[in-house]
Amino acid sequence: MFLLPAHGTAQLKKSPTGHDHGTFVLHKFARAIGKETWQIKPDAKGNTVLTSDFLFTDRGGKVPLKTTYVASAAHEPVSLKVAGKSSRLSELNDEFRLDGKRISLLRSGTTTTYLTKGPAFLIDGYSPVAMQGELMRWWLAHNKPALIETPPGGSIHIQPAGDLMAGGTTLHGYVVNGLIWGGETLWLDDDRQLAALVSTDAEFDHFEAIREDLEPSLGTFIQAAAKNSLAALAQLASSAQEPPAKRLAIVGVTLIDGTGAAAAPNSTVVIEDGRISSVYRGAMPKLKDVTVLDGHGKYLIPGLWDMHAHYEQVEWGPIYLAAGVTTARDCGNEFDFITTVRDTLASGNSIGPRLLIAGIVDGTGPRTLGAITADTPDEAVAVVRRYKAAGALQIKIYSSMKPALVPVITREAHRLSMTVTGHVPDGMTTVQAVEAGMDQINHINYPYADFLPKDLVRSAPVTDLDFQTPAVQHALAVFRQHATVFDPTMTVFEMQLHMSTMPIASVEPGMAHLPPQLAAALDTPGIPLSEATHLAKLYSTLTATLRTLHENGNPIVAGTDQSVPGYSLHRELEIYVEQAGFTPMQALQSATIVPARVMGLDKQLGTIEPGKQADMVLLNADPLADIHNTRRIAKTISAGAVYDPAPLWTVVGFKP
Repeated sequence: MFLLPAHGTAQLKKSPTGHDHGTFVLHKFARAIGKETWQIKPDAKGNTVLTSDFLFTDRGGKVPLKTTYVASAAHEPVSLKVAGKSSRLSELNDEFRLDGKRISLLRSGTTTTYLTKGPAFLIDGYSPVAMQGELMRWWLAHNKPALIETPPGGSIHIQPAGDLMAGGTTLHGYVVNGLIWGGETLWLDDDRQLAALVSTDAEFDHFEAIREDLEPSLGTFIQAAAKNSLAALAQLASSAQEPPAKRLAIVGVTLIDGTGAAAAPNSTVVIEDGRISSVYRGAMPKLKDVTVLDGHGKYLIPGLWDMHAHYEQVEWGPIYLAAGVTTARDCGNEFDFITTVRDTLASGNSIGPRLLIAGIVDGTGPRTLGAITADTPDEAVAVVRRYKAAGALQIKIYSSMKPALVPVITREAHRLSMTVTGHVPDGMTTVQAVEAGMDQINHINYPYADFLPKDLVRSAPVTDLDFQTPAVQHALAVFRQHATVFDPTMTVFEMQLHMSTMPIASVEPGMAHLPPQLAAALDTPGIPLSEATHLAKLYSTLTATLRTLHENGNPIVAGTDQSVPGYSLHRELEIYVEQAGFTPMQALQSATIVPARVMGLDKQLGTIEPGKQADMVLLNADPLADIHNTRRIAKTISAGAVYDPAPLWTVVGFKP
């Protein structure tokens, strides 16, 4: 039903003439957060003029965008003006004009001119939604060109994605690639009117826009978009997987098995039917009927874990494998999307790591995130049971949850053999959250806030923290007693607090490999010099907090949140070693056996030992000599399947 058809969709009727208008309900993480109203009218010159008023509220932040688009009577773009924001953090104030093959862009007071060679359209990212409708009308009216130039972002490719029934209406699906990083899916009705869009916003979070009359079908659109994208991605990435071998031997490799044992040169690891059957150290056995993977001069480590993922696009699948990540814990997502992706990956019908779900729940408030909320004990229990029935291993509590409901959630989760992670809800301290039953805490800023002197304004950083005060020692004792697990997501704070004098690319070489849409969003100018000293001290206290928790014996698990896709897990490990006192082995274990253990999966995963799943990474250099060498990936082995990283990177627009 949702797979890409071999041929095009049914012929669409032409759009009706005259005045046109409509309203889209805007969603983030499947939660309605605003609306876009638009209309199209003719002007005195015979052109058609689209005006759009786009507004949503994301976690208390207003995101308004006003747009005026002018097209000729023949649907040719003339001009586009957008003014406002495309996310809480992204200003969008651009003016475009198209004159023949010449596109001019006025941005930040500077006009840039682009010369086009083929069909071209004026569009400025995912928003406003009405412009995507105009893009599709233009594409259909111009005989569906294979590529559409859209300076300054690059080019767009559109392909049909089959029909879908929603609200008693047959809608025609299309996958649009190149407007955002990766693909998005939209649907048109028989009148060539845009009915629904499933995309990501300028923060790379889930974003959906649904025509008001189709709002009850939101979940159907989300599931269909995920299946479309997963099917297309599996086909594109198939060349990256080496032919499957029933019995595979990695020979002559230096083995770092993840248990903490010393590296073992000249080792052989044998894999059968996706599991490790034998490990030989220091001697090459005589093997028959095996496919050999030469590991001489290379280093074999367990498959890496990202313990703070937000798997918001299917394009993350190839990226994770290319980066050596074979297991990812999703820390909050859309229910319909993430369960569809997890199940499709588990069935082997697409490409990506093993996916574990921490189901997000928030409370109702001005900063609520997501569609799943709980405001009463009965609602809290029902949410936990829903996630358990869906196969989630954890509950993730978010910031607006009522503190009184935290013990309700943790009791029910523990009764169902689940654990609880998340943010510390507003109005609680980290100690209170742990004592209320939270097993794990996301982000280093929460314990840091607990360690601040009580008479200090919480938003103000301090030069140094005194970890010997009675209050801090009490907090550390509570964390130690409960074996509280922390995923600090240091890369997020490093990116947010990096100085303008030290571009993020100077510490994260992965920036040079990004597709244009991602590079533009992530390569921010940094903190101005006027704030450098102030924020450098803040960052140093965050790393000191991590060092203290590590020395306190608390399990630390590596996670990235939303940073540089694929690469940031390696940066996370580098920060642990360079700034927080970890040995390279301890850093490796924070992304292998420690997360396997805290997720209750250490009998199957986390080390290279007989009987375990064959998740491994073959490196070209020794990570124990230099933790940066985790980036030097020769092969990724996931459940016994061997992948070459280069085509995995390129299939999603990265430079290998």
